[in-house]
Amino acid sequence: MFMKYFKWRQKFVPKGFISTSEVTNQLPPKKVCLQGTDKRGCPVSVLFGARHFPCKGGMDELNRFIVFVLDKLCSRIPDGQEKLTIIADLQGYGYSNSDFRGYLAIFTILQDYYPERLGKLLIIHAPYIFMTLWKIIHPFIDENTRKKIIFVENKKLQATLLEEIDESQLPEIYGGKLQLVPIQDA
Repeated sequence: MFMKYFKWRQKFVPKGFISTSEVTNQLPPKKVCLQGTDKRGCPVSVLFGARHFPCKGGMDELNRFIVFVLDKLCSRIPDGQEKLTIIADLQGYGYSNSDFRGYLAIFTILQDYYPERLGKLLIIHAPYIFMTLWKIIHPFIDENTRKKIIFVENKKLQATLLEEIDESQLPEIYGGKLQLVPIQDA
């Protein structure tokens, strides 16, 4: 497994990192923000699904952006910790944001090259159109990864987030104290 990762990493990230100049179409919408930590000390990230548009930059750039995001998150993992917590906010998500290939790429890269890094993925404000797409994507996701995905009901949103993330580390838009920090500014 390590050799597979090493060969992929050497080919896909030959400089050792993905620079912002390699993901220029993915950064302006500020679709990924880095936050504080959850109650276990894991880094927290917020993804805004309504800010993603499949055509911008193509699949190659999206794959580089996924690695850019995961590398940034992993660099913030403290000693003794190995997991990440991600809030996927789908408020305002519509047909133009739907990206079957993009979602498969995210889970493929996460499962194949960052195994066991995902602690929890909290999906919030999921509209009907996403749930339809989810039924198609769901079978392609590894069972261990699926167990870490939680769909949060709107009426239980703040309570669920506060179970996982202290108010001092939670973004203001969810009733916490931290301002959102776009990944390129973190």
